Amino acid sequence: MSMQIDFPGGMAVSARYNGFEIVTDQPSGNGGTGQHPSPFDLFLVSLGSCAGFFALRFCQQRQLSTEGMSLSIDIDRDPQSKRLDRVTIDIHLPTGFPDKYRGAIVRATDQCAVKKALLDPPEITVTTSV
Repeated sequence: MSMQIDFPGGMAVSARYNGFEIVTDQPSGNGGTGQHPSPFDLFLVSLGSCAGFFALRFCQQRQLSTEGMSLSIDIDRDPQSKRLDRVTIDIHLPTGFPDKYRGAIVRATDQCAVKKALLDPPEITVTTSV
């Protein structure tokens, strides 16, 4: 699979992948317009929505209600390097969620493919062409 990256103007970057176009920008404080999420924002959204999918499928497969269920993500950064230091995913379970499934939904959510890619990162190579 191939992704095409283009530069539509300003600090915006457009990615075309699998039939979708996703535009990113930088916050106004970084020279962008702030009209689109930053690439790092999309990274966090990717992690959260992937974890959410695994939690959702867990409940669907067991015919458990997801009404009122949500996930939240909190991030901690190293104060000096500003590097992402910790990500905490909190599953807010719906009222009446069976206690016997609490550990299991955490284990299922832990199977998120984005998280796995971070824990066992691929080799990334940058090349040039004309």
